[in-house]
Amino acid sequence: MPHIALPEEYPGIRSLFMYSPVTAQPLNDLVQTILHDPATSTLTPGERELIATYTSSLNHCKYCANTHGAIAKYQLGGNEQVVKDVMKDPSGADVSDKLKALLKIAAKVQEDGKKVSTGDIAFAKEQGATDKEIHDTVLIAAAFCMYNRYVDGLATWAPDDPAVYDAIGRQRATEGYHTKPFKVSSK
Repeated sequence: MPHIALPEEYPGIRSLFMYSPVTAQPLNDLVQTILHDPATSTLTPGERELIATYTSSLNHCKYCANTHGAIAKYQLGGNEQVVKDVMKDPSGADVSDKLKALLKIAAKVQEDGKKVSTGDIAFAKEQGATDKEIHDTVLIAAAFCMYNRYVDGLATWAPDDPAVYDAIGRQRATEGYHTKPFKVSSK
């Protein structure tokens, strides 16, 4: 049960956005920019969603990990297995060595940003990562630590039905984050 009175028909962060539209706007703008807009990063939207998914899974944020995992699946042409593999162990996932190196950086940011070392950065660059991609990875991981704590700190509800996440994922992957919030008829 949420710690504050939230609209019951919206799960996770969407209930918080409905509760406080004034804070929803800049948070939605940020996630649209860092995850969805194609012109803002040389990482694909699918790669950026994988970084958000992995960070959220490390934070044990059920709603965000499942939602962004579903979005990543659609951004990656329906490849649900790669999403599962990244969440389980990125080093064994069928993703580029560059993305594996970036996911290692994301994991360090999730734990403590100061744990990112010059060696981590050098390794990512050796794998082909640009300064912009390293920047974007750190920003996504840091932002998702905030989003995850916002969602879980107010005890928002996360659906158990995978079909709900799949529907959210399909919508966000095609329409982005500035679309009408996805309603769920019942918990």
